[in-house]
Amino acid sequence: MGTRTPLPRTQPERIDDTLSDLGWRMWPTTRHTLLYVSPDGLRGAEWILAAYPFELGGLPVAWQLSARRHAASAMPEWNAYFTTGVSYEALADLLVAIDAREAPDVGFEGPGTVLDALCARGWIRDVDRPRTTATDPGFSACVSLEMLPPLIEDADPRPDLAGWQAWVEPVLGAPYLWCASFSASVPHELVAAFASSLASPAPVPRRTVPESAEGRLTIVHRS
Repeated sequence: MGTRTPLPRTQPERIDDTLSDLGWRMWPTTRHTLLYVSPDGLRGAEWILAAYPFELGGLPVAWQLSARRHAASAMPEWNAYFTTGVSYEALADLLVAIDAREAPDVGFEGPGTVLDALCARGWIRDVDRPRTTATDPGFSACVSLEMLPPLIEDADPRPDLAGWQAWVEPVLGAPYLWCASFSASVPHELVAAFASSLASPAPVPRRTVPESAEGRLTIVHRS
């Protein structure tokens, strides 16, 4: 018999590998989701696609990340949500950054740190909103400080709060490839870690690419 080519690991499986390497515990919930908790109980990540809680940009939310001030706190200080299709590498790098912080609910930098991280990778500040928005040179991806969409939960109860939003729309008017939403209290340093990874020019392994991204990607075939 010939040697079988192993099937590519899915994004949830690869995130599971990352969290397992970090020592996070996992158990299934009654909602058919998978809940991961850091050893100190302050950080959480939940694969919630099976529960289909809500959508961002017309796409179902797949991951919810959170942080608590105390392990026994009933409500997280902040939440971040990611739809299906989000880059595994960017999500994994964000989780590593969350795990590395002594106090994941506290931030010390201003919003400029997010845009600085993107501009350092060659992204462009928006002409009309240079202090809140940046896009990639091909104008297919955007990270912006915006009013929070519905259902984004945060410990700060004030209305009309702004949080970082990210999305990929390879062709104007086409369906989004993925979307992400960070609640208002997410430390800007953590959003910057996600943004820097998202904008990284380093090649990533992919077996298929979206049809809508044709002509916008540099593809290197491995022999």
